[in-house]
Amino acid sequence: MSDHRTHRLLRPETLTALGIAAAAFAFLYPTSTLRPISALLPAVMLVGLIILSLLLLIADQRKASAGEETEPMSKSPGRVAGAFLLILGYALATDLIGFYPSTAITIPLVAWLFGYRNPLGLAVATLVVVGAIWLIFDYGMSQDFPAGRLWQE
Repeated sequence: MSDHRTHRLLRPETLTALGIAAAAFAFLYPTSTLRPISALLPAVMLVGLIILSLLLLIADQRKASAGEETEPMSKSPGRVAGAFLLILGYALATDLIGFYPSTAITIPLVAWLFGYRNPLGLAVATLVVVGAIWLIFDYGMSQDFPAGRLWQE
């Protein structure tokens, strides 16, 4: 058997942590152009992602320095690719048809794809999540979400 070790910076968890941190930093810049109340939630979430990715990076590099072998990136890469495609589809749908319709479609779709098949449960979960978002942000904080390019004049 050969002793084939992955370079420390090419370990899957290290690459994931670096990718998440880079993406979060890239998305953090546009929050500076938003009103402070509008920028608060995305900025805090992005900073949280950066902190968590740095913790993942540190933990994985400690494992690398201890000589632990790296595990495969995913035991089912199709599910990982599907999750990224869902995220991309949700972002595009939010831009095209707006936040509320795309969220109302995405919540039951994701739950169904991950194995939850009860139609009543899907409907209730969708209504609760979308309703809570509307109550907190739209009604309570008077924050507007994207309406979608298709509906704008």
